[in-house]
Amino acid sequence: MGEARLRRKKNAELQHAESVGLQTAGGRVNIRWDASRSATPMGQLAFFIEFLTLTGLWERWKSECPLFYTSPNAPEIGDVLGTWLLSILSGHKRYAHVTAIRCDGVNPDLLGMNRIVSEGALRRALKAIDPDPGTAWLDKHLRSSTRALLDAPWILDIDTTIKPLYGRQQGSVVSYNPHKPGRPSHAYHTYLMAGTRLVLGIDVKAGNEHSANHSLAGLLHLLDGMTPEQRPRIVRGDCGFGSDLVMRSLEERGQPYLFKLRLSKNVKRHIERMFEHEGWTDAGQGWEGLDGDLSLMGWESPRRVVLIRRALHGEIALQYADDRQQSLAFVEVDPKAGKRIRGYEYAVLVTNLDYEVLTLGQLYRDRADAENSFDELKNQWGWGGFTTHDLHRCQLSARAVALVYNWWSLYVRLANPRARREAITSRPWLMTSVGRKTEHAGQTTITLTSMHAEFEKARDALLRVSRLLQHWVKEAAEQLDGKSVWHRCCEHLKLVLAAIGPPKKVSAIGLASG
Repeated sequence: MGEARLRRKKNAELQHAESVGLQTAGGRVNIRWDASRSATPMGQLAFFIEFLTLTGLWERWKSECPLFYTSPNAPEIGDVLGTWLLSILSGHKRYAHVTAIRCDGVNPDLLGMNRIVSEGALRRALKAIDPDPGTAWLDKHLRSSTRALLDAPWILDIDTTIKPLYGRQQGSVVSYNPHKPGRPSHAYHTYLMAGTRLVLGIDVKAGNEHSANHSLAGLLHLLDGMTPEQRPRIVRGDCGFGSDLVMRSLEERGQPYLFKLRLSKNVKRHIERMFEHEGWTDAGQGWEGLDGDLSLMGWESPRRVVLIRRALHGEIALQYADDRQQSLAFVEVDPKAGKRIRGYEYAVLVTNLDYEVLTLGQLYRDRADAENSFDELKNQWGWGGFTTHDLHRCQLSARAVALVYNWWSLYVRLANPRARREAITSRPWLMTSVGRKTEHAGQTTITLTSMHAEFEKARDALLRVSRLLQHWVKEAAEQLDGKSVWHRCCEHLKLVLAAIGPPKKVSAIGLASG
């Protein structure tokens, strides 16, 4: 913003007078540069800034930041955090991308900023934040972004995603990396609120710390910080989390869980024993399941396991590959000889729930939605980048991206309650438009110009959310019941998403979204 202001002041008179004539396929046109006005390609972001302002999210995040400067020439904390916020919202993945927003002459003013700081200033500011206070600060706001929603029934998905690295960063270790074997990486241990895809916590660890035992400390810290009413109905994870240490820790806390077991030798023996048993029941979507108990070495007591299987249909071809060549084998059946061969895909689930097989099968299949969250965070947000040599700033960036992602996701659900939109569609819809700022007689006006075909729908949705927020501000001031705008916002989201709570008064006056 500082560069844009200086450029406007220096070149305004010259650029008003000059114009360039161009000959195009559509005829001759005149081009004129105008640096005297403030403009932004993210004009509709003003509505999201109103959301952050009225709910108090922005002010609390800024006021509690553990960043302290001693130099009188240092940037303001609001300028640093505002630059970070706008960069993440823009979909940036590198600190160098901050340069792309330094000419935004509209949104920094709306956040109360003086200027956009440089990429170097942003890196140095994050390095100046002490690791422990910085992590606690962002963890607190991550919890605050979801705490008011946790009294509704919900499921906690735990999973680990691998972030490949291409430099000499701290913690970049060659270990498990399914997509780029042999490439150093970081392990992102993540705790997600299923369905809403909100992030409750994130731990960035070295590449060789990817197992479930490295996720356990963060998981228990998260659960122990919740009241019994806020805890998830189920903790859910894949085969990496079906270990005795994880399950025993959850059982000690009375926490239900549903995991998948690794196919070890003893688990395969259990499958052999149960495969010909009767009593298989429907597990949904072509699967069938059989209940049983299993005691493995290292387990203190037997646990309930559910074997699920699904028959493969059609002709089956098996491909075998080594370092030198590939071979293909066909499984063929001769019906005239009376031979019957059936192929199955199968899995073994372990749980302390008392649900029937059909429910357990569907609950575990729903866990696949967690992969969509990882895909969005890594490819559409900043989890694929913002990498520095020290692990501390990688931790801060991962948490900051998750926090802004949560804020934006909740805001988008206010605007579009019928379905969830990922950033690849919600950003152009609710953010992108040319915004030109003019000031006259003490009033500031931002004029928005459409840049996509759904501008009318976006305008209606943004105005609806703005009216809701302003109504909640008045309601909080009039009723004095201790419920903030943010609390009322979360109550509305629970009502819209899960039909929990009494009908809101705003619905009667035509303000509720739907």
